[in-house]
Amino acid sequence: MIRAGILLILLAAAAVGALTLAGEPGRATVVWLGWRADATAAAAILIALSFGLLAAVVWRSLMWILDAPRRAERARTEARRRQANDVLARGFLAVAAGDGSEALRQSKKAAELAADAPALVRVLAAQAAEAAGDTAQAQAAYTAMLGFPEMRLAGHKGLMQLALSQGARETALRHAQEAFGEARSARWAWRAILESRLEAGDWSGGLDLVKGALERKIVAPVVAERARAALLAASAAQLEHAPEPRARSLALDQAVEAAKLQPGFAPGVVMAARLLAQDNKLGRATAVLETAWRTAPHPALWLAYRDLRTDETPRERAQRLKQLAAVNPTHRESLFLYVEQALVSGDAPGAREAARALEGEPVTARIAGLMARAAYAAGAVDEARMWLAQGMNAPPEPDWSDLDPEGRAFAYHASDWARLAITFAETGELIHPRHERRERTLRELPELPLAYADAGPLLSGPVLYPVDEGYDEPEPPAEALRRGPAAPRNRK
Repeated sequence: MIRAGILLILLAAAAVGALTLAGEPGRATVVWLGWRADATAAAAILIALSFGLLAAVVWRSLMWILDAPRRAERARTEARRRQANDVLARGFLAVAAGDGSEALRQSKKAAELAADAPALVRVLAAQAAEAAGDTAQAQAAYTAMLGFPEMRLAGHKGLMQLALSQGARETALRHAQEAFGEARSARWAWRAILESRLEAGDWSGGLDLVKGALERKIVAPVVAERARAALLAASAAQLEHAPEPRARSLALDQAVEAAKLQPGFAPGVVMAARLLAQDNKLGRATAVLETAWRTAPHPALWLAYRDLRTDETPRERAQRLKQLAAVNPTHRESLFLYVEQALVSGDAPGAREAARALEGEPVTARIAGLMARAAYAAGAVDEARMWLAQGMNAPPEPDWSDLDPEGRAFAYHASDWARLAITFAETGELIHPRHERRERTLRELPELPLAYADAGPLLSGPVLYPVDEGYDEPEPPAEALRRGPAAPRNRK
């Protein structure tokens, strides 16, 4: 209205100005009910404008008075809405803080104030009951959500989590399946179904779920690729020992595909190399291990690479290991491998020289053991004992601990594969079940003699590393140094 009044005033001023410049003031005559009024045109315009503005003001004032009740109702509604939002916010903050009693109090107030937001009120009521430890009330609130289409997913998720907390895994899985059937983009439901299939060892079912999740963009392509690699390796591990020839052939294909998908996934690569070597495909096995070493070197890779051939001299074996290290020469594992290959070939000065590259690394049991072996090979027995003393209190390296001293590397159970697949898919990192369970692992430190002596079997004895099946007698220290840690034996 103010803008309209200003516009009328400007138009009137322009009209008056135009009449003044024209030099003709003009005349206006008004006759009404026997009355006659004469004025100039400019005066008539100003009078008409004044009456118009006065009428507008009167009309707007009248409308404002008549609209007062509705204005008051809107003000009350807005104040109630702000109060309801404040109560909901305080309620959800109390849930986040774990203050169950406060959350319940705020949820009751929200039920009275937030009638226009029933979904939020129901969610707050359910979560407040959970925070307060009232499982029955929480279950009732989540169950009530199932009756509303827009809240059904939230209800299924809440009921699934309650069932899991009570150990009712079948009920939890049923809610996840129902939710996934209604909205196939629900990642939490997909994840719950995937975990259940992996726990049951249903690797093919897990692969189908991962494929569907990628198509629906539930997971990123890199996550799906890592999950497929881990699940293919798990399936190959299960099929490897099946009596049917076709099952073993499928295991080989799956292991090779896993190695191609993720060359940095050491369990799959080692399995692929082992199966290829058993099929006398040493060239392909070598290529698979070298590709993996170029991507992500791992101790299990060089052990598998070393044992591809058994009909070679220590010098020839050392030369092959040196070639593998040269594929990724600056990596930490390659620095370890340079020391190992020098010890295998009996090159004590070369082992000492290669070990110097690791002197700046934080001391672990593995580093201390390798340094002790290099020092002992060079005849520095006291220095070897010093390294062993440091290694006693040094932390182990989990990557090394999953090498089974009495069987295959990464000899996982089905439950281990399930955890490994989920963790590797989401983070790209390997878990180490044997290390986590504190099971017997490959020893990283050689055995220290109890008394000082000029010479002693510092590195001999079956407790250090598992020996090959063909060895029945203990080897002299020099032979043990050259051979290095033996490959884990396959259980018969």
